[in-house]
Amino acid sequence: MPGPYLDFEKPLVELESHIEDLRALADGQDLQVRDELRRLESKAEDLRRKVYGNLSRWQRVMLARHPARPYTLDYVERVFTDWTELHGDRLYRDDPAIVGGLARLDGEPVMVIGHQKGRETRDNIARNFGMPHPEGYRKALRLMETAARFGRPIITLVDTPGAYPGVGAEERGQAEAIARNLREMARLPVPVIAVITGEGGSGGALALAVGDRVLMLEHAVYAVISPEGCASILWKDAAKKAEAAEALRLTSEDLARQGVIDRIVSEPLGGAHRNVEAMATELRRVLIEELAALRAQPPGVLVERRLEKYARMGTWREEAAP
Repeated sequence: MPGPYLDFEKPLVELESHIEDLRALADGQDLQVRDELRRLESKAEDLRRKVYGNLSRWQRVMLARHPARPYTLDYVERVFTDWTELHGDRLYRDDPAIVGGLARLDGEPVMVIGHQKGRETRDNIARNFGMPHPEGYRKALRLMETAARFGRPIITLVDTPGAYPGVGAEERGQAEAIARNLREMARLPVPVIAVITGEGGSGGALALAVGDRVLMLEHAVYAVISPEGCASILWKDAAKKAEAAEALRLTSEDLARQGVIDRIVSEPLGGAHRNVEAMATELRRVLIEELAALRAQPPGVLVERRLEKYARMGTWREEAAP
């Protein structure tokens, strides 16, 4: 199993470890060993379906945060070609928590922008654990405006615990930078596809997620606040994070039912980190399909429909009791 395992995966890890040990001992000729391997592999497959087919919302949060889960640059390497990274917001500095640049999707020029976490401690610190400063959002907006100027579709990959709430970030206008992105993304005259790939945390995620189509990987999460933060506010106890996750309704299925997202992208059994190549292949297929549909719409229609899409969110009605 790639990377560290989660608590609920322990029975599966033990079985898979036993299978690997048995494979190492087998010489390929022993029929009895081969039969035992087939039996154990079948048992492991059944256990995988049982474990991952009945996940709680908190377990989905843990999968979305898995340290081996693919990040933006992992998808850039596998989904796109001719990647050229662009840096800086032309105002303050370059923010490594957001990466962006020119690329091609199935031969078509696009602009790709996404949050980027680090793998190792040093890289994670350098990228601020995927939590952007205002200059990160301003860099993203600069690249979006460049894409609009040259008629390039925009694809964003969202994976952040949230925007960085530090004093310096607030002094440099964190809230303004996020708000400006929301406004400007709403009226970009080119197709915009946003993909929630891991954690979609609050306004820090939304600042890259105002799109014509909002896609969400099967085990990603998307919410106005983290379960820990929600539990601290509601119950004054962050330990109630599992209860908060249930209340937040933050899974891809929850958000599809609510009309917040447009499409769920299936993950390999056990999560994207279990088979990164298969995950990238599926995401590439979906992006090509979605972009082809958006390309057929004139710029004015794109903007009008995008504005209508977000105006409809959050509406409700009361019905008289029978």
